[in-house]
Amino acid sequence: MPQRIISAFKKLPSWLRNRYAITLICFFIYMLFFDRHDLISQWHLKQELGKLEENKEYYKVQIGQTSEDLNNLLTNDDNLEKFAREKYLMKKPNEDIFVIVEDKSASSAPKTMEE
Repeated sequence: MPQRIISAFKKLPSWLRNRYAITLICFFIYMLFFDRHDLISQWHLKQELGKLEENKEYYKVQIGQTSEDLNNLLTNDDNLEKFAREKYLMKKPNEDIFVIVEDKSASSAPKTMEE
């Protein structure tokens, strides 16, 4: 058994028989696949970073729109009244409000007796 290993070792190129080359190869294999910061983990982290960057841009746009809406509400009383009426269903005294809610689950086709 040891004789086969020795003969196989001697068939390798001389640069692979060098102990420094073997150490370097083992180190790279360890770093690529077994380390905490291996290639697969880095790839997943890069994908997650991309998604977070997209979310960051989305939220920046949303913050800008919300700030603009808030500024409009605080500076214009007509906009404030419109917002209060639409969002919180506020009304003036002696005024009636009718809220129409569309049923999204109902289809346009009439139901039959079998349904």
